[in-house]
Amino acid sequence: MKKRDFITQDLLSKIYQAAPGPLHKLPGERELAEEYGVSRHTVRAALKKLVSIGIIRVVQGSGIFVSENARSNPLVYNSITEKRFDQMRYRLLSLHKRLPDKDQQQVFGIGENEWLWYFCRLRYVDERCTQIETSSLPLSRFPDLTQQVTESSLQQYAIARGDTLSHFLTHYQAVAVDKAQAALLGCRRGAPAMKITNRGILAGGDVWILSEVIDIHYECTWVAPFNADNLRFRRGD
Repeated sequence: MKKRDFITQDLLSKIYQAAPGPLHKLPGERELAEEYGVSRHTVRAALKKLVSIGIIRVVQGSGIFVSENARSNPLVYNSITEKRFDQMRYRLLSLHKRLPDKDQQQVFGIGENEWLWYFCRLRYVDERCTQIETSSLPLSRFPDLTQQVTESSLQQYAIARGDTLSHFLTHYQAVAVDKAQAALLGCRRGAPAMKITNRGILAGGDVWILSEVIDIHYECTWVAPFNADNLRFRRGD
C-alpha cells in the first residue's frame, strides 16, 4: 500500500474511532507530515482523497475540519465516485435497441415486446481507461437517448428529465479480465478486476437503469458494526 493510501485509511480509522458527538479539527499538514514521517506533498495527496469523498473540509488559513456528516455513510470510500466529471470521460462503443430477455423483463417490470436501449462504453479517469460498462434502460422512459448522453453522466440526464433518483442496489464480485476485456482496458488477460452490477431505482420504485461494470482499479472502504448474531451463526451456535 502506498504511503498516501495508508495515511488516508489511518485518518479514516481515527475519525471513526472518535467518541460520538461533535467532531473537530485534524492536525495541520506539517504536524501530519511529522507524525507519519512523510513529505507534506504526500499528506496533501491523502487529504485530497478525504476531501473528494466528503469526509473533511480544508479551509485556507483556518485548518482541516471533519465534516458534520462524516460518519453517516457506511460506504465511506468508493473509487467509482471519487472523481469529478471534469476528471473523466466516456467513449461509446455501441448503442442500439433490443428486446429484453426474461431477467430484464423481471428487473424493469416490462413485457417481452417492450424495447430497451443497450449500450457499452469505456470510462477514462485522468485519461486512463479504467472501466467497461454495459447498461440497459427502458426505451419508453428514455426515448431520446443519444451518443452524446451516453458519453456523459446518466444520473444527471435522468434528473434533467424530471426523474427523482432514490437509491442504488449494488453487487460486487471479484473476477479475472478476459481476452476481449483486456484488449479494451489495455491490461493483461487474467488481470484481477471487480465486476459491479448496479440497479438504479427511482422514488416510485421503478428500476431506471441496469448496469454491469468491469473495473480494474476499484477500491472501497466500508464501516461495518460488529454483529454478534452473525458471529454466532458462522460458528454454528
